[in-house]
Amino acid sequence: MKIAVLGAGPGGTAVAFDCAIHGHQVRLFDFPQFPANIAAIAAEGGIHADGDISGYGDIVGAGHDIDATLEGTELIYVVGPAYSTEPFGKAVKGKLKPGQTVIVSPSSCGGALAFKNAAGLLPDDDDVRVAETSTLPYAVRLPEPGRIRVFLKLKAGNLLAALPGKHTQDILKMIDDVYPEMEPAGSVLQTSLQNANPIIHPAVTLSNAARIEGTGGDFLFYEEGVTDSVGRLIHRLDQERIAIGDKIGIKVLPDPEMGMRQGYMLANNYGAAYREAPGFIGIGAQPQLDHRYLTEDVGYGLVFMSGLARQVGVETPTMDAIIQITSVLMNHDYAEAALRTPESLGIGDRTVEELGNL
Repeated sequence: MKIAVLGAGPGGTAVAFDCAIHGHQVRLFDFPQFPANIAAIAAEGGIHADGDISGYGDIVGAGHDIDATLEGTELIYVVGPAYSTEPFGKAVKGKLKPGQTVIVSPSSCGGALAFKNAAGLLPDDDDVRVAETSTLPYAVRLPEPGRIRVFLKLKAGNLLAALPGKHTQDILKMIDDVYPEMEPAGSVLQTSLQNANPIIHPAVTLSNAARIEGTGGDFLFYEEGVTDSVGRLIHRLDQERIAIGDKIGIKVLPDPEMGMRQGYMLANNYGAAYREAPGFIGIGAQPQLDHRYLTEDVGYGLVFMSGLARQVGVETPTMDAIIQITSVLMNHDYAEAALRTPESLGIGDRTVEELGNL
């Protein structure tokens, strides 16, 4: 199958590598302002990986020409942080062909809706099938251009939903050779809410803010950054996330329970389970506060969840406090910026019942 991967960060590089070693013809694209990894892969002709999945994967092409990347493709992965979803959607606007399938991975809260809006597609348009996953299938880092270190490829617990949902099962069959562990979700709101990055990353980052700034992130994010008190903060945020799902009629699993299913964690608690999680061993902290653990996971994730909570009548005092504290520390009002909200995604006027049937 001819596959395009938009996004040459660690996640996109891992998706491209995994698809390539499964025999697919893969082209990798990123914008010209991100040249290093693209240049290394183009020069080498492929990607090197070590860790949970390893080896060398041949890549048909890696570059900055979106037309060449999309030519003849059946499947397009959009892989990157939340703030990349709309730019990738705009880059392919008017270029997608009927019968193509797009998977936004991970959703990062409303990813399929955000992509469709940017690409000029209506939410119910299924000439081009668009889906999203609840999380990236890998814990992965990019130690140097052209090479990835895969700490974990998920064994289970990654959900996929199409928009509209009638295509979910067909898309799962389409990617079954590479992602047999992928599971169907009831809707794109389930995939969005099940993504726990906005629940974990900001809580640990804010609790370790002085340490990050003082050491440049010279500590292990989970093993040293999650004390039991930090775990209590994660737990309270998780309770609010689950309450939003309950109100809409969506089952959201607690993060430690999902972490055990995915293979990250060994115990169902919010303290030692993170510190001792096999999937988190050796992952260092970010070098500064201006990092996606706040800019993405607060600015897009928690702001979206908080807005959705207000829409359905669920109180989220801890989420709102995290948004406010982050805004003070970063000198940027994330709530006012409203980078991703139910309103910006075109679902702000829907009832609880309509949201449950999305």
